[in-house]
Amino acid sequence: MDALLATGIQALTGIASLLLVSLGLAIVFGMMRVINLAHGEFLMLGAYSAILAVQAGANLWVAMLVVAPLCVGLLGAVVERLVIRRLYGRMVDTMLATWGLSLALIGAVTMVFGNSVAGFSAPLGSVQIGAYSTSGYGLFLIGATAVLLLAVWAVLRFTPVGLIARGTMQNAGMAAALGVPTERVYALSFAAGAAVSGLAGALMAPFSGVVPTMGTAYIAKCFITVITGGAAMLAGTATASGLLGSVNTIGTFAFTPVLGEVLMLGVAIVLLRLLPQGITGRFFRRAL
Repeated sequence: MDALLATGIQALTGIASLLLVSLGLAIVFGMMRVINLAHGEFLMLGAYSAILAVQAGANLWVAMLVVAPLCVGLLGAVVERLVIRRLYGRMVDTMLATWGLSLALIGAVTMVFGNSVAGFSAPLGSVQIGAYSTSGYGLFLIGATAVLLLAVWAVLRFTPVGLIARGTMQNAGMAAALGVPTERVYALSFAAGAAVSGLAGALMAPFSGVVPTMGTAYIAKCFITVITGGAAMLAGTATASGLLGSVNTIGTFAFTPVLGEVLMLGVAIVLLRLLPQGITGRFFRRAL
């Protein structure tokens, strides 16, 4: 029983990690339909922001939960203003621009920090479950991901800001005719997606070494998860994360981490073949 519970917690940690790193992309791509190939670098910058804040003397939790999302959110606002704003509706151009931004960010961070691995150890120690122990920080990550998902859902579902953002993304012309400053809404939405990505990168930093190219380990998984989820941004991403994260975790335990990711990709391909509109194209159609 103890072994089963410990394994279940490990599986939940893997699911939470996948959902956490995909949530920012779900906002930018799922809601705004902007293909941001620099999403992995926003995760990386969030991790480095937290590291620099800790080195400057900030509390670890303040660095991860406040400094990282603020820094990356501000960067996202600048990127939207200088790059993305000119490319809405031009999907190929957006892909090329964000790919170039990705390379530029990797090069800039490499020049500043080098290729050495940085990071900090996971806080909270371990939690004993019978004869087994599991990471206390892993339990925190599960809870933090659930709280973040509920917070984003509540903002989009119940607040005027969320209603205006969703309405603008669905019909920008009508929103502008009603007096909504659509350019500001787009900028704030992109900045919010970037801030969530920065928070995710900072929270994932204790689990993995932080290097300038760490985003490449996440970008494919994030796009696969969001696309497999379908049109319902939050419900689709959460459902796809649960399914694909479970497959990845089981494959990793049964075989190797590489085979776990191969199995995850295989399941995603089968799902998209059977459900071309994604999971929420068939189920949860009215979900957010």
